[in-house]
Amino acid sequence: MTDSEVIVIGGGIAGASTAYHLAEHGRGVTLLERGEIASEASGVNAGGIGALGWGHVPNLESYLTMGSLQIFRSLQIELGYDIEFRASGALQAIQTARQYEYSRDNVLSLKSHGYTAELLTVNEARGIEPELNPELLGAVHFPLRGQADPRKATRAFASAAADRGAQVLTGREVTGITRLGDGTYRVACSDEAYTASKLVLAAGAWCGPLGKMLGLRIPVIPVRGQMWATEPLPPRVFHSISAAESPLHWSASPGNDADTPPELTHIRGRRVTRHLYGRQTRDGEIIFGGDREMAGYDTRVDESGIEVNFGHTTEILPLLSGLSISRTWAGLMPFSLDGRPIIGKIPQMDELYIVSGLASSGFGRGPMAGKLIADYVHTGHRPPSLAECDPARCVTMLG
Repeated sequence: MTDSEVIVIGGGIAGASTAYHLAEHGRGVTLLERGEIASEASGVNAGGIGALGWGHVPNLESYLTMGSLQIFRSLQIELGYDIEFRASGALQAIQTARQYEYSRDNVLSLKSHGYTAELLTVNEARGIEPELNPELLGAVHFPLRGQADPRKATRAFASAAADRGAQVLTGREVTGITRLGDGTYRVACSDEAYTASKLVLAAGAWCGPLGKMLGLRIPVIPVRGQMWATEPLPPRVFHSISAAESPLHWSASPGNDADTPPELTHIRGRRVTRHLYGRQTRDGEIIFGGDREMAGYDTRVDESGIEVNFGHTTEILPLLSGLSISRTWAGLMPFSLDGRPIIGKIPQMDELYIVSGLASSGFGRGPMAGKLIADYVHTGHRPPSLAECDPARCVTMLG
């Protein structure tokens, strides 16, 4: 049996960041990952980093997005890890009159709260992204947003944690969690057992099954997202690209109920909206995705969804209409039932923490989420920004 001060379960972006920041604090930490680092959602997403600024009154989203942007920048520029970080900015394409009205009002609201966004005409947008369809009605420009390689970035956090003394153990599938009489946690894996006085659940869409091992109901639902890529091309797309269709739809009809998280593209097997995001990577691939569907833990690609997403992308970037898809893949995102992150101390047990429910933007918010939970574990005091995502609101004992 191996003893540590803190065990972190999950080698995605949030877990790796948690381990790194705990090690920075001088804590003895062991990270357990059942596969390889970044082998699940944190390694197969588009690599977008959303940020709008701190705003006049910074809230949780401000901390998660702007804080993560700063951490990504530091990881590459100050610590020297090549994660392909770039402060590229992002554009959200506007295709219809209703989308234009929504985007105009959204930009005005964001700016009134101190965030950074601009409504551009199509000609202004094409001035910075020439391949955009000239038939668009405009685009919203988010100049603070960035991008990075998700696999490289997640593995860099794990490497940085190991460099600071953390044990980073892969191929350790958790088979049981027990709280011992002295208050420590015993985490059984296929090879051996690990014990620690503090435990952090950072396993993304798998936090629900881990919670059951402790007699807890953690309302995190796996939601399947999928992506596709072209063959490498010379530089043609310079920003992260999205579309206004799904934000407009969700603003009026988020679609959640007692068993369904908000902001999905499919509800009970029926498509309700198209969702789109993507970019061109440094090696030249143009990668896009967008579907959000409850399919259990099934990671098989739905080719019809890929076809819809590809068609939507060609409407925004006509250059793609002459290209073909070279590969497709899918992953599982951790959506909470109320749509808000679950970050903090689980009140039913001492020294039990969670960082999950980061939904489709886990990569872009995970670094700061990991730092906030690491600070909480280290000091014993909850950072004020975590009041919005307290697990006490939703984690319950199993009946």
